[in-house]
Amino acid sequence: MSTDVRLSIEQGAGRIRLDRPRALNSLTYGMVREIHAALTEWAADGAVRSVVLSGAGERGLCAGADIRALHDSAKAGGGEARGFFRDEYRLNHLISRYPKPYLAVMDGITMGGGVGISAHANLRVVTERSAVAMPETRIGLMPDVGGSRLLGRAPGEIGTHLALTAAAMTGGDALYCGFADHFVPSAALPELLAAADPVAALPEYTAEAPESPLAAQRAWIDECYAADTVEEIVARLQAAGLPEAKEAAELILAHSPTALKVTLAALRLARRHADLAETLTQEYRLSVHALTHPDLPEGIRAQVIDKDRNPRWTPATLAEVTAADVAAFFAVPAEGELELSTSR
Repeated sequence: MSTDVRLSIEQGAGRIRLDRPRALNSLTYGMVREIHAALTEWAADGAVRSVVLSGAGERGLCAGADIRALHDSAKAGGGEARGFFRDEYRLNHLISRYPKPYLAVMDGITMGGGVGISAHANLRVVTERSAVAMPETRIGLMPDVGGSRLLGRAPGEIGTHLALTAAAMTGGDALYCGFADHFVPSAALPELLAAADPVAALPEYTAEAPESPLAAQRAWIDECYAADTVEEIVARLQAAGLPEAKEAAELILAHSPTALKVTLAALRLARRHADLAETLTQEYRLSVHALTHPDLPEGIRAQVIDKDRNPRWTPATLAEVTAADVAAFFAVPAEGELELSTSR
């Protein structure tokens, strides 16, 4: 067992504490496997009545996957990363179907893979410090870990806005968009987590939710993002005459053109999916194909490794990304589909 995730059973509560605060508790492959094994064991253990997920440090629950490892794997052929995606999505699916109360504390930064291990839980807490996002298009990837289903089911076109811009939600936004259920002030979290039964104690610490800034912007978001193509969305944003819309267009145009077009297609399809399993199967296809595309290692290089914030996308413009390019991401991977357990 690694020291990157602390697992324990305390008075009937299975405790999962991500413990990589210097790396914003980003998920390694080993952490994913350890959490899956613990949850599987606890599901069958009558002494475990609930599960509580939290993160070490005060900066956030989890900033996502260890994307340096994804970069290195993609450069080396993608074998390890394919395994990581497969097992991470199986973990997300297990959490979504967990037979016991699963309380996820989404305090601070909760992004990408952090959303996958929290936003599919049956008890999801945010605070005034929460910053919840699916920022994958920044690095040439598409929203995954079931994020495209969550985004696709958000009110109006807010999910499209969040996916294409990679913008973060406040705690109020996360509640409004269906990523969370309860608001607890961050000052109350130590007491909540120290309770003998945090699930039973949750109502005592829940407070009135703050307003959602995104909810107040529904009019221009719904109008602009209802367009059928990324190019038309950008054109509508630029013509809207609003500073917020102009900023959104600039954010979108800085991201991978290929990832943007694949993301829009994925979100529109995810809205019609019957369940999370169908979405995760689609996302596995997209992620596996992204490992063979130059934009993923380039995006990680620019954002995390060299930090020059100047990615050189291939192709460089939206106009150069063809329908065939997009369709290729949705093909069944050579090694086969993602297999998910149907048992609880």
